[in-house]
Amino acid sequence: MSHSVDNANLITNLNVNEYFNDAIHDAISHQHIYPKDETVVYIVNLLTYFSLSENMYEDSLEGRSSKPLALMFKDATEANSNEERNAHLRKLGDTALVTSGFFAGSLERSAVGIDYFISMGGGAYSSLAENNSRAFKDKGLAEVFSDLAGHFLNYVDVLTEVRESNELTDDRDVLCLYESWLKTGSEYTRKRLQENGVLTFPSSKNKH
Repeated sequence: MSHSVDNANLITNLNVNEYFNDAIHDAISHQHIYPKDETVVYIVNLLTYFSLSENMYEDSLEGRSSKPLALMFKDATEANSNEERNAHLRKLGDTALVTSGFFAGSLERSAVGIDYFISMGGGAYSSLAENNSRAFKDKGLAEVFSDLAGHFLNYVDVLTEVRESNELTDDRDVLCLYESWLKTGSEYTRKRLQENGVLTFPSSKNKH
């Protein structure tokens, strides 16, 4: 019986991973960005990991919730070793990336906006790449963090496209999209606004 359950869980996880792999590659192709292959694998595995709620949220007195980024950063600054510091920074970057791309709507009710998550996430990955690259046995992982730091908003756009449907449902969605564009300057968001008849200025940001 236990063996059957394990197989069922394995199949489910494989299906989720395959879904995210296909969806991420479609979004990357549509947005004409050219990430490292290792970065794509990292993001697909990250989404698969966070697809389980216990990996996204922690138990607290108020119930299950995601740990604030400021507390994750505090954990990193107070870490007793480089390994522990790296783990906290990685969790911060990963959480900020997934939240910015998949749960941006929840930030409307938050004291901080998506621009804060983008800044914190990019900074965490940058610290991992620039200051701790020699701490990783796999040098490719340090390069992935460098890629994520340098093109954080691009990858948020990719996750946003995976999440969104083709049509916006009402004027409130358009307003939220416009406010997001004002804060982040996202190229993907600008194009979505133009597709829905909202005039915006041309983006000065270049994709890499």
